[in-house]
Amino acid sequence: MKDDSSAKLAGIRISTVFAFPAEHSDRNGFLMKAPGLRTELAGGILRVTIDRQARLNALDDVTCDALTEAFTSHPVEARVIVVTGTGASFSAGADVIDLASAAPEDDTTATAAAEHTMRRACALIGSIIACPIPVIAQVNGPAVGIGASIALAADLIYASEDAYFLLAFTKIGLMPDGGASLLIPAAIGRARASAMMLLAQRMTAEEAFAVGLINDVLPAAELAPRVDIVARKLTESPRRALELTKSALTASTLSLLDDALRRESEGQIELLTSPEFRSRITAFASK
Repeated sequence: MKDDSSAKLAGIRISTVFAFPAEHSDRNGFLMKAPGLRTELAGGILRVTIDRQARLNALDDVTCDALTEAFTSHPVEARVIVVTGTGASFSAGADVIDLASAAPEDDTTATAAAEHTMRRACALIGSIIACPIPVIAQVNGPAVGIGASIALAADLIYASEDAYFLLAFTKIGLMPDGGASLLIPAAIGRARASAMMLLAQRMTAEEAFAVGLINDVLPAAELAPRVDIVARKLTESPRRALELTKSALTASTLSLLDDALRRESEGQIELLTSPEFRSRITAFASK
């Protein structure tokens, strides 16, 4: 995706909400090394691993930008992307320590910081949806907050038995973002989505599979081999056929993504700048 005013994918208007800085790209458009992220290309499969194990693979700004770059500027040899996390966690979402330590001096600074955060989140999710080649989420452990959105924005989702999905935003005075307000109800219906978002109910991998949120759940030792089989199968199909198929599916199921991201951004910016959130996130980070 180019950093311009508007791009189109299968009839979906990907607006400037997806704009992201390009300083991590080299002249050939390949992903450069960044702290918190590992990439490996072999046999047409680009493996993207969130590597902040000490923080349960929570995302800071640098890692978030690097992830976005991986989905937008992948090598032309890549036929499929597999995203996963290091260790026992897929991703704990946004880094709470970073959020708690960023105490804006005034309302203007607070609003600018919130807008900056939401631009990054929307750019990341938009890059997965708009990625022309299939994206597989290998959910090796808990997927929390924006981490859940990353997994659920993928085209195919496989999870280990000890994985779960959690959107605990309301507990700290925020609302779900990263397209969750569309991605989840589109897959499992409004009632179950409301329980996840309003009540912050954890959904296990087994439950997620049962209701159609993910493709399969496997013992931890079998997860990576299964994803490898699926990824290799995708590389055997003509790239253009996969691109057009993904594009058609996206157009028919996620045509309201832009609207969802805009609503989430507007609401989250309001909540991120509220005293209620600041007090709750400070208390949460101190635990």
